[in-house]
Amino acid sequence: MTTTTAAVPSAPVTWGILGVAGITRAMIRGILGSDRAVLRGIASRDGAKAAAAAAEVDAVGYEGYDALLSDPAIEAVYLPTPNALHAEWAIRAAEAGKHVLCEKPMAVTADEARAMQAAAASAGTLLAEAYMYAHHPRYAEIARLIADGAIGRVRSMQVTFTFDASAELDHSGFQGAPGSGAIYDVGGYAVHVARLLLGAEPEAVTAHAAASELHGGIDMSTSLLLEFPDGVGVLAQVGMWNADRDTVTIIGERGIIEVPHAFICGPDDGDAVLIDADGVRSSIVAERVDHYERQVTRFSEAVRGEVALAWAPDDAVRQATILEAATSSWRERVRIPLPA
Repeated sequence: MTTTTAAVPSAPVTWGILGVAGITRAMIRGILGSDRAVLRGIASRDGAKAAAAAAEVDAVGYEGYDALLSDPAIEAVYLPTPNALHAEWAIRAAEAGKHVLCEKPMAVTADEARAMQAAAASAGTLLAEAYMYAHHPRYAEIARLIADGAIGRVRSMQVTFTFDASAELDHSGFQGAPGSGAIYDVGGYAVHVARLLLGAEPEAVTAHAAASELHGGIDMSTSLLLEFPDGVGVLAQVGMWNADRDTVTIIGERGIIEVPHAFICGPDDGDAVLIDADGVRSSIVAERVDHYERQVTRFSEAVRGEVALAWAPDDAVRQATILEAATSSWRERVRIPLPA
């Protein structure tokens, strides 16, 4: 008689958070909601802020990021610092032997992204860019619909991700530092979702932006044209002083797929993905999940060697290359070809 022994789940990964930015609340929820993760501590340059944030979730508060990185009990860190500081602290975390899930955009430039990738490779640690939306199961379903030809060949895409935070003059994205502006704040989503669903890389980018000296000379409302192979174009509107909207529309030969609340889809949201093909309208009701929890779980499983990273650091290098080119495009008012 043959018996089988069920695999014993590996121990949860112990996490720390480098910063108390607003987005950390969603990630704290994701870590606490995952059975593959445990939140040990939160660090801030302001010890009182760290202690207050940590006390809310029965974690340890660390005064200064180095204090958290020196804790041998912490295996992985989430890095939500201002964009211009991502490279410095991701590299320091890797040197401390920590796996890093870095808030998007992972890097301001492609050179920064490559340096971060090299540091992680040298340390033998994992590094990933935190595009949480793509961990929602509806994107796998949308990709399947496209691959199955539900709307015929994809001819174009339209992406909108806008909100108005123009009155928040103390916003870290409004200081004029490298990595500030609409392209870096929300434009990465448009680039990422286009690459994800088209399964291809853009060949050129053109950006046109409304800049604001009040906000540090950054782009506040930006239109992007991403040129993909076979004449497929992706038009994106991204902005930080526009009305709220986040949608993706995929237009094919015979139909359209519409994704409402494409990027901000909380665990209590179940908006349907709409399909209009060959004159027949149908919908797929999104499973109600927390995409932050899914992101944490996937990264934790990768730390334990159970799965591969959803997107390797090479993907973040490509993202940085495109965002850097888009920034040059609007500043110089030119079309920028992208390396193959």
